[in-house]
Amino acid sequence: MPPAASHIWPMKLALALILAAAPALAQETAPTPTPAPGAEEDGFSLMEEGAKLLFRGLMSEMQPAIDEMGQAMEEMGPALEGLGEEIGPKIRQLIAMIDDFKNYDAPVMLPNGDILIRRNAPLVPQAEPTPGPNGEIEL
Repeated sequence: MPPAASHIWPMKLALALILAAAPALAQETAPTPTPAPGAEEDGFSLMEEGAKLLFRGLMSEMQPAIDEMGQAMEEMGPALEGLGEEIGPKIRQLIAMIDDFKNYDAPVMLPNGDILIRRNAPLVPQAEPTPGPNGEIEL
């Protein structure tokens, strides 16, 4: 397996397992209740057959889209590998700066497109900076 596709393979496996389980679930038969006198007995079998046909139709219609998604993921693989290494440290810095998401209100978008995220809990004041020998304060 090429190194670029190594992270895509688990997603393909999970998708294949989900898709393989759907027809199996559709084929399971639940115990049928005893029909009331005069009720048609093949009502449930017609419903089961309809459900099977529905799932088969959905699977056949979804297959091209699933194939395209897999191909797109393979093409994006090399670009995504470097992205994680580049963004990882920046995300850690952001999380350290945010502190706790409970301290912030929901984001608000201004008419000019700016996004404001207001803090709803006041910051704990840090120790007063001490002036240097010439009276300057380092920020």
